[in-house]
Amino acid sequence: MVQYMDNKNSGFNMWNANKAATQKKSPFSGFLWWTLVFIAAWWLVGVFMSPQQTVQPADTTTTVDLSGVPVSNISSDKISASVQGLRISDVNLSDFSVAPDTDENVVLLGADGNFIEVGLLATNTTAPVATTVWKQNENTYKWRNSDDVEFVRTISPDGYTITITDTITNKSGRDVAFAPYARIVRDNDMKSASGVANGAVAYVNSDVEDVAWQKLDKKSYAYSTTNGFAGFADQYWETIVSIDAPDQTIRVKKSGDKYTTDSAAGAVSVANGATATITTNVFTGPRDQSVLDAIESKIPGIAETIDYGWFWFLARPMLWVLNGIHHVVMNYGVAIIIMTILLRLLMWPLTRKSYVSMAAMQKMQPEMQRIQKLYANDKMRLQMEMMKLYQTHKTSPMSGCLPMLIQIPIFFALYKALLVSVQMRNAHFLWISDLSAMDPYFILPILMGATMYLQQRLQSPKSTNNANDVAAQTQRMMRWMPILFTIMFAWMPAGLVLYWTVSNIFGIIQMQIIKKQNM
Repeated sequence: MVQYMDNKNSGFNMWNANKAATQKKSPFSGFLWWTLVFIAAWWLVGVFMSPQQTVQPADTTTTVDLSGVPVSNISSDKISASVQGLRISDVNLSDFSVAPDTDENVVLLGADGNFIEVGLLATNTTAPVATTVWKQNENTYKWRNSDDVEFVRTISPDGYTITITDTITNKSGRDVAFAPYARIVRDNDMKSASGVANGAVAYVNSDVEDVAWQKLDKKSYAYSTTNGFAGFADQYWETIVSIDAPDQTIRVKKSGDKYTTDSAAGAVSVANGATATITTNVFTGPRDQSVLDAIESKIPGIAETIDYGWFWFLARPMLWVLNGIHHVVMNYGVAIIIMTILLRLLMWPLTRKSYVSMAAMQKMQPEMQRIQKLYANDKMRLQMEMMKLYQTHKTSPMSGCLPMLIQIPIFFALYKALLVSVQMRNAHFLWISDLSAMDPYFILPILMGATMYLQQRLQSPKSTNNANDVAAQTQRMMRWMPILFTIMFAWMPAGLVLYWTVSNIFGIIQMQIIKKQNM
């Protein structure tokens, strides 16, 4: 056998020679082979791993003529809306006006082509479509197809929630199936996208997925989840649709000049002579934590859709306290002032320690100047002696920054809380008509900068001209802070600037009290 294989004329050697010649003629054959294998494997994974609901609603955002479908109205104590077949639009929020001192209410999905659509995808029969004309009796809508399958839709508004219940009775003589779907089609809202998560929002496998408008302009997104919801979030408002059914596929994309979120659940089988019920919950209302908490039982996960930023553990309780104070004083400007004072009182021990340290720094000035003159030509010895001096007096050159450093997490937490607080919208205080917007006259930013400068002057030790003095270097650097903060705060929410201004004033008073106690 070995001799045969070694023979140059053997079939084995001829086969090897032919294989080598073929490989030389086709250098990309290996690459093409592995590409085909990869595509086949990808297809198999898609077939066996994808969820059941592969069928999605057709994109009919601009091609459907609804002129023959009558329009009806639904309402609750919080909203009123238009219903046209499968679609809901023009959601009027009765508790929120467009601007201060106007009777015009905020309307969600009010632009042409903006709507919520809740429907069914049928198997082995037909289901109502966007152009279907239903028989209406108040909030109940009925339709029967040619196969004797009856559809009864009940639309029940309650607060900011609309519950759509589809009851399907099958008398067709055969088994049928229906996959529920829901979608929202609307324009974007780029103008309120700064500082707060805006755009599409989906709840996927117990996690909130935020997709900004800018990202949707570049690509589409798809998610598979056991159950969840999809919708859109603006700075103050949300529109969410949640199908109460398992095995959902959620898609988020841009369609022409509109943006779409849609979800389709697994098919529900309806045997001949049987009845099935499918429930879908719609939320159209404010991004108010108390409101969202109240409907968490209907739409699980919706309470997590507000973006409080990194310091959410501070922002949420601060907003809760702020709203609680407002219920007593009935003015958010006054509520911010009271909350600021409460926060400063809470930080009193740390701030007092910082001020005592700064007072020690001022007492150290004569000794510091002596050391600087004595070791002016020996920088290493100078630094060592200065460190010994700081240790003796139990202080440091950065002690004056402690109150500001303490306030940084509080500042960012309150910043997020004010941005997402719908209650702050159109809230009046003195000359300010909206505490969530910038001060139109820049009075508060200037006042904030002036109080910050005064506070800095009072707490800083006397400066020296020695370039080796760490405290002097720190002091010279800090001189620019009031100017930088004034410019930075000029375009921030007036409520935030009010907080910082009151905090500065309280700090000045607090420092004077501590000075008198240590005299």
